[in-house]
Parts: sequence; structure tokens; C-alpha cells
Amino acid sequence: MSTLITHPERTTAADLPLYRLHLMRAGYLLMGVGLAIVKWPVLITHAVLQPDSSWPLFEGVVTCILTAMSLLAFLGLRYPVRLLPILLFESAWKLIWLSVVALPQVVAGEMDSATQGVAVNCAVVLVILAVTPWRYVWQQYVRAPGDRWR
Repeated sequence: MSTLITHPERTTAADLPLYRLHLMRAGYLLMGVGLAIVKWPVLITHAVLQPDSSWPLFEGVVTCILTAMSLLAFLGLRYPVRLLPILLFESAWKLIWLSVVALPQVVAGEMDSATQGVAVNCAVVLVILAVTPWRYVWQQYVRAPGDRWR
């Protein structure tokens, strides 16, 4: 005797309306252009114009990661659903940073201008949260069966 196992109806990429795809593209465009304006000049300056200059380790790591994020965000214009993990990563790191770094400083009344500047830049996460198709994320990344292990 065999048993038929059915799964609740899942949302697929084809189920996302065109306006939702365009909203996602707007989020990718905001990320890509914003990071290109801010981080590409830093990378080009150090890599091309001043290749022998010293670059602090953490600043170099962050610049390279965010430059790569901008390139992937531009790819998200073409493939908004396939690059959804980029939006999730962007949301996750900014929300974590705001929660564990900025918020305690605000509560303690000790936020300095550098932290305030980063917090303002991280506020863009509100746009990313608004354009992310959360029902699709839930269905595809939480409820759907995982990939096989063997």
C-alpha cells in the first residue's frame, strides 16, 4: 500500500505579480547604485590610483564585500527572484547591527557621530524590507522541503 503525501500549496516565482518583481528590482537598484556611489570610488582609489598605499584591514574587507554586493544587486535587476538571498542578507546584517550595536547606544544615550552615520545608512533597510516578498520567502526558505543530503 502506498501513501500519497501532499504538501500545502506553495508560492512559486511564477506566482509573484509583475509589480512585485519591479518593486524588488527597485530595491536592487537602490542597493547597487548606492553602494557603487559610496564604495566603488574607495576601491578604485586604493586598487588603481594608490596601489602602494596602506589600507586598514577591516576597511579593505568591508569595501570589497560591499562592492561585491553592489555587483550582485545589479544582477538582481535581471534575476530578482534568484538573487533574493542578497536582499535577505542585506536585511539580516543591518537589522542585527541596528539591534546589537546601535540600539544599546541609543538607549544608553551614548551614540557617537560615527555610529549615528552608520545607523542612518542602515535605515535604508526599511526599503529592502518593504520590497521583499515575505510570503514567498516563508514558503521557499522555511516551509519547503530542503535539498537532499545524499
